[in-house]
Amino acid sequence: MPGTQTLVNELVTKLKKRRVEGSQETALLTAELLRSVISQLKVPPTNQAETLIEAVKSVGELLVAANPVELAVGNIVRRVLHIIRDEDFSVAISSAGGDDRETAEQNGFRVQTVAAGPPSRSPSLHAILDRTPDSERAHHSSRDGDSFEGKGKSADRNAESWKLKHDVIRAVNELIEDINSCHEQIAEQSVELIHQNEILLTFGRSRTVREFLCAAKEKRRSFRVFVAEGAPKYQGHALAKDLGARGLQTTVITDSAVFAMISRVNMVVVGVHAVMANGGVIGPVGLNMVALAARKHAVPFVVVAGPHKLCPLYPQNPQVLLNEMRCPSELLQDGEFSDCMGVCNGSGNPLLNVVNPAFDYVPPELVSLFITDIGGYNPSFMHRLIYDYYSADDLDLQKRSNS
Repeated sequence: MPGTQTLVNELVTKLKKRRVEGSQETALLTAELLRSVISQLKVPPTNQAETLIEAVKSVGELLVAANPVELAVGNIVRRVLHIIRDEDFSVAISSAGGDDRETAEQNGFRVQTVAAGPPSRSPSLHAILDRTPDSERAHHSSRDGDSFEGKGKSADRNAESWKLKHDVIRAVNELIEDINSCHEQIAEQSVELIHQNEILLTFGRSRTVREFLCAAKEKRRSFRVFVAEGAPKYQGHALAKDLGARGLQTTVITDSAVFAMISRVNMVVVGVHAVMANGGVIGPVGLNMVALAARKHAVPFVVVAGPHKLCPLYPQNPQVLLNEMRCPSELLQDGEFSDCMGVCNGSGNPLLNVVNPAFDYVPPELVSLFITDIGGYNPSFMHRLIYDYYSADDLDLQKRSNS
C-alpha cells in the first residue's frame, strides 16, 4: 500500500494541474485520502483527537493551496475535522459513564457495556480478572491492586484510542457514501417541484440536474427543458444530448437567448460550483445573467446541490477565490486574431486582450430555493444548515501556519 506522503503528493499534483474534473470527484478523492491518512496514523495514548486534527489540517492546507478555487476540497477537510471533534466528544461522554450514558446514546453513540463489571473496565481486562480464582484474588496485596488499576487505566486508554479512530473512519465512510448517493436523494424530490406540461430552463452541464430532471420523467411527468449551451465550453450540448437520450423533450438555446426565452419558462433549475454561508452561490460563468432574467420575469430560480458543495465561508472571506481566468484558447479558434495578438500600443501594452473567467457569483436574493439531499431550504436558512456540518474552530485551515 502506498505511503501517506505519496498519496498526498499524487492528489496535490492532480489538483495543481487541474486533472480532477467536478466537485464530486474532488470531494471523493479528498475524503478517501483523509481516510487513508487517519487509518495509517499512529495515535498516541493521550491527545488522540489533537493528533488526528493536526494531521488532517496539515494535509488539508496542502490540498487547498494546490487549487484554492475548488472549494469542495476545503469543505471535505472541514467536515472530517468536525467528525473528529464530534466523535472525540462522544468518546469522552461514554468514558464518563453514569448519567451521561443516556445522553451519549441519544447522540447516536453506542456505549459498550460489560456484564457484571465496572463501566470503566475494558472487556479484555475484565475477562482476565474473571479467570482469576477467588482464593488467589483474596490474597492480592494492595500493591497488586494498584498494579491492576494502573494496567486497567492503560487498557482503557488503548481501547479509547482504538475506538476513536474506528468511529472516525466509520463516519468518514458514511460521508463518502453520502457524496456518492446525494444525486439520487436530491432526484427523489423532483416530483414535488416539477408539474405536468411545464417548461424548465437549465444552464450548462450538471449531473445533479440531469438526475433531477430524469427522475421526474420516470414519474410520468411530461415537461420540456430549455438548455442554455454554457459557452465557451458548451457543456450544455452534452447535457441536452443526455436528456434527449433519456426521452426528455429538450431544446438547446444560446446563452444570449436566455432573456428572450425566460418569459415562457416556469422554473429555472441549475447546478452550482459551491453554496456559500450567506446563501449565495458560485456557478459557471453566465449564471448570474440567468438569475437576473429569472428575477425580472418572476420565475423561480432553484439550485440543486449535494452536501460537499456547502461551504461555511462567506464571499468576502480572504480564503475564498470567487473566480479564476482560464486559457484564452477556449474562446479563440486556432490562428484566430493571430495577426494582431502581438500588436502593442506606444506604452507596450497589447491592443487585444482575451478574458475568460470561469465562474459567476449569484447573490442570495436571486435564489428562490435550495434542494439538498435532506430537503429544500430558503437561502436565509442555509447558514444554519451549513454550520451543522462544520466547527467554528476549523473555518480557517491556515490559522495554525499563520500564527
